[in-house]
Amino acid sequence: MLWSMKKRAYRVNQRVMKAASLMLPFPQPVVLSGPGSVAKLAENISIRGLEHVLVVTDRVLVELGLVDGLLRSLEEHGVRHTVFAEVQPNPTIENVEQGRAVYRDKGCDGIVGFGGGSPMDCAKIIGARVGNPFMSVRMMKGLFKVFLPIPPLFCVPTTAGTGSEITIVGVITDAKTHEKFAISDLKLTPKIAVLDPTLMVGLPPHITSSTGMDALTHAVEAFIGLNGSPYTDEKALEATRLIMASLEKAYLDGSDLQARTDMALASLYGGAAFTRAYVGYVHAIAHNMGGLYGVPHGLANAIILPHVLEFCRHDAQAKLAALARAGGIGSPGEDEEALARAFIEQIKGMNQRMGIPTTIAQLRAEDIPLIARRALAEAHPEYPVPTIMSLAECEALVRGLLA
Repeated sequence: MLWSMKKRAYRVNQRVMKAASLMLPFPQPVVLSGPGSVAKLAENISIRGLEHVLVVTDRVLVELGLVDGLLRSLEEHGVRHTVFAEVQPNPTIENVEQGRAVYRDKGCDGIVGFGGGSPMDCAKIIGARVGNPFMSVRMMKGLFKVFLPIPPLFCVPTTAGTGSEITIVGVITDAKTHEKFAISDLKLTPKIAVLDPTLMVGLPPHITSSTGMDALTHAVEAFIGLNGSPYTDEKALEATRLIMASLEKAYLDGSDLQARTDMALASLYGGAAFTRAYVGYVHAIAHNMGGLYGVPHGLANAIILPHVLEFCRHDAQAKLAALARAGGIGSPGEDEEALARAFIEQIKGMNQRMGIPTTIAQLRAEDIPLIARRALAEAHPEYPVPTIMSLAECEALVRGLLA
């Protein structure tokens, strides 16, 4: 009886959140796209009157020289820059505080997040701390707790996965508790998003695959959840179509610019969908794999996604069938049950062909109760999942991820 009452309360909360999301004025970043489009960003920054930007990135991208073109362009347009390259793969509160100190000490007036989801998310939260110095990172956890505006923010993704360049979300890890959590606020939306496929050409295949499956997870969870709208459904279906057509092409041939362009667009569309319609249990569980063990977020999502889809297949059958049709999976005459199963099998097949494991090597059995509790604490009541999961069901699902 108590569990039934809880589930009803969750659904009421989700309906309220859906109504609110339909009325919220979600900002839309200006999108600069196409090969070489990163060179256009400096001109746009200069036009806005900014004089000194903090470029938030990571050591690997600096060593590969990927950020050099942006820095040269900034110099050509008279915009000073300071590079903060200490972002970890799962950025921490300490990374944010270090970046905020550099921003303040150098007298910066804008921020560029350059890289995958980690640098972009770290850049967002550095901006939130700069704009709200009276609030700790933990105080901003959750929905709409960034009270004052952040400095002008620009994002340049070098992977096609997180969609952070268009979302209102930044994800951060508390290194002391190993908890990974999200900060969501309209103020975190970048002013400009740059989709330059040439920055993604050199990505290793395993990064291409895991980040691409991250984008697919965003689209799928946004679509099968209960808080979708015609706008989010359209974006999720288009993202799914592009990913099914292009991800394995980009994995096999990283120099395929058309596949890279399609994946960049798919990532953007997936981000546009989930930032309005929310995610689900895949993300709730994956965040804990990142927080506890440092598992890359896209990889965790890819491994967990088919397990969660199997769990909710009955309730999400019609929507899974629609995703299958969008992705060109199955034949027109197949019924919804067959298409839903085929969609899940397609995801498993893609994972296998791209060398993604079926289990999480770092997972320890003794951590499963903690992971399940934290995952459900994140998901309930906000995530509008098609099937609400009990603690015992969550523990059983996570146990299925053991190597």
